[in-house]
Amino acid sequence: MDPWNPSQYDRFRWEREQPFFDLLALVQPSPNMRVVDLGCGTGALTRHLHEQLHARATLGVDRSARMLERATDGERPEGLSFEVGTIESFSGRGGYDLIFSNAAFHWVDDHPALISRLAKALSSEGQLAFQVPAMHDDPSHTVAEELTTVERFRDAFNGWHRAQPVLQPEEYARLFVRAGLTSQHVRLVVYPHVLSEPQDVVEWMKGTLLTDYERRLTPALFADFLNEYRARLLPRLADIRPFVFPFKRILCWGRRG
Repeated sequence: MDPWNPSQYDRFRWEREQPFFDLLALVQPSPNMRVVDLGCGTGALTRHLHEQLHARATLGVDRSARMLERATDGERPEGLSFEVGTIESFSGRGGYDLIFSNAAFHWVDDHPALISRLAKALSSEGQLAFQVPAMHDDPSHTVAEELTTVERFRDAFNGWHRAQPVLQPEEYARLFVRAGLTSQHVRLVVYPHVLSEPQDVVEWMKGTLLTDYERRLTPALFADFLNEYRARLLPRLADIRPFVFPFKRILCWGRRG
């Protein structure tokens, strides 16, 4: 089952896009770049990445065929292509000038191994740029994890718990040096997303985090899970309108040479 819903994901499009542009601003353009965007989603930002860098070739990769339906619909600029695939299976043969990922690496385990592997797929002066949410200690995430131990959901999850692979910013700086990315910029940014009400946090999570729980439950059981998630989460959030959702992200950029 593919629980990714492009319409649900795009409900908070502006809030999701700002870190992409901040990350892109760290990239150093060069002529005829060969680029890959890992976890490209609907491909809208991949197209912007391709055009902004005037890249020779840009490949967008995402594991969700539903998300890529939008990316492959209609005409595309020359050199821009998409394919279904996972970050884990990306081989990087041939040497990329830029490996880019916007809010996708938190779905992948073992970041030290991931960064080491991706760095080897770069050209001699290639760049690695990614950003990941740093929200694992926020109630929006901890409440979902709590529910994996609740009796009526526990059997369905069969011992599964969502992995939390995101590291501290300083760890990414160390990993970059070890991988040969000595020119680097790593920072933690808090994006104060102003939502109309606390309930909107649930709608936000339905488009991202909760899809990982949804894929492991029947539709009826996920509906119960969602109701319980909402009932537990909202009392832990300030009942203020508009509601400020301080979303933390780690932006990382590094270059060989």
